[in-house]
Amino acid sequence: MSEGEVRVAVASAALLGESPFWHPREGALYYCDIPGQRLYRFDPAGGALTHWEFDSEPGSCAPCLDGTLLLAMRDGLFRFDPATSQRERLAEPPYDPAVERFNDGKCDPQGRFWVGTIYEPRDAAKATLHCFSGGKLLQRAGGATVANGLAWSPNGRTMYWTDTKAHTIYAFDFEPASGEIGGQRVFARFPLKQEGQLLESYGGRPDGAAVDAEGCYWVAMFEGQRLLRLSPAGEVLREVKLPVRCATMPCFGGADLKTIYLTTAREKRPAAELAAQPWAGCVLAFDVDVPGLPVNFAA
Repeated sequence: MSEGEVRVAVASAALLGESPFWHPREGALYYCDIPGQRLYRFDPAGGALTHWEFDSEPGSCAPCLDGTLLLAMRDGLFRFDPATSQRERLAEPPYDPAVERFNDGKCDPQGRFWVGTIYEPRDAAKATLHCFSGGKLLQRAGGATVANGLAWSPNGRTMYWTDTKAHTIYAFDFEPASGEIGGQRVFARFPLKQEGQLLESYGGRPDGAAVDAEGCYWVAMFEGQRLLRLSPAGEVLREVKLPVRCATMPCFGGADLKTIYLTTAREKRPAAELAAQPWAGCVLAFDVDVPGLPVNFAA
């Protein structure tokens, strides 16, 4: 796909857009602006963009069956009602909020909410992965620095999880009934950024991701100015070149789930780069032939 086929879906720029999901009941796109401390809702049919502001960073969001949302924020896990703007705390943060926060999170096909953290000093692999189920938040994995890339295979038996700083995507065996994980292995690994390396020669590091109906893993390569489609074996099948340096996460939307919506970032980017890339921070979109998997709702 050529760069010209990528279009702007939401022209209002976020500082760091993340965690997009398509809400099938509403025909709307939700996503977070983490440092902007906002949650957005975009209605493609009418073009309306609404938002809610918070006093803490929302790292990720997911829909609930009762019409509310889950918000994984620096100060804990919350149930949020868009109709009333009320938050209800479901779990305290399992970390020191001064140096860590919730980051990428999604529900598995059974409605359990999985969420990783980011260890902000980035000088140690102290980020963890947690699962919220039955009112309890339990740690399920660790040894990362920047947790990202959560997704499940179409049959629900493989879970993906990324450590962005390590440039590595992992795959786990996943037991749907119990939610147990095991058999951690490297799914894909990318070259580390070298000291003084020009961005033009750097392929980027794996950030957020989504899986399509053929089991292929679409991953945003932060600073790489590209989106990759990986086979279930971890091989690069397709590269979509982007008009912005920092894509953060794709999701599939539209009634047929054949539109990829892609959040991007502009926070802390060089002025010259932003001047040359006016779409930085906007939500991009392009059409694909293979539909994605629908979003999983929290039980």
